[in-house]
Amino acid sequence: MLGYYILIGGIALVSWLVSNQLKSKFEYYSKVHLRNGMSGAEIAEKMLHDNGIYDVKVISTAGRLTDHYNPADKTVNLSEAVYNQRNAAAAAVAAHECGHAVQHAKAYQWLEMRSKLVPVVQISSSLSQWLVIGGLILGAASKTGYGFYIAVIGLIMMAIATAFSLITLPVEYDASNRALAWLKSKNMLSQQEYSGAEDALKWAARTYLVAAIGAIASLLYWAYQVFGNRN
Repeated sequence: MLGYYILIGGIALVSWLVSNQLKSKFEYYSKVHLRNGMSGAEIAEKMLHDNGIYDVKVISTAGRLTDHYNPADKTVNLSEAVYNQRNAAAAAVAAHECGHAVQHAKAYQWLEMRSKLVPVVQISSSLSQWLVIGGLILGAASKTGYGFYIAVIGLIMMAIATAFSLITLPVEYDASNRALAWLKSKNMLSQQEYSGAEDALKWAARTYLVAAIGAIASLLYWAYQVFGNRN
């Protein structure tokens, strides 16, 4: 177990560093005010309409960095700061979330795949590790093979959650690429503002990359514990 704690601790440290850098970037670019004077909500509305999307609502949601697109009710949910503010960070976030709406409208395959996995992952992610650990303990305490099979079921659930993390990567990177392409093609931002938006979205994407690496590492560790100790 010591190896697992070292692994998780290392990943948690990297995740914390990336998250802190992301917050620092957004705080910095929140001070870069837009020359066009548009709020995040106005930018979101324009991007949606420019892509022929009129059935998606842009709404304000409480919290910080709580921005997301909900394909179930077709809403672009922007945190209060992003919704109201008029800076490079708000523009980046608003356009990124609209990028997901564009993906939905165009039936982007990775987004559709991720959406289908959401209900499964909500269950598997909370149970998988407990099943693996419980299976290993049961297997060590008894001579039967039931513990091994329980652990394997846990591994399968963990693999599904890991697949979800991997599928999330192209979804997030593509949404950012769509956002940046639109911001540039419509000349929405000055060069300085665009560079800030691009940098902010790169750091946001890195949080998903770290999460995916962590999921893979955890899956491999527990797979070794289950199959490596089989004999």
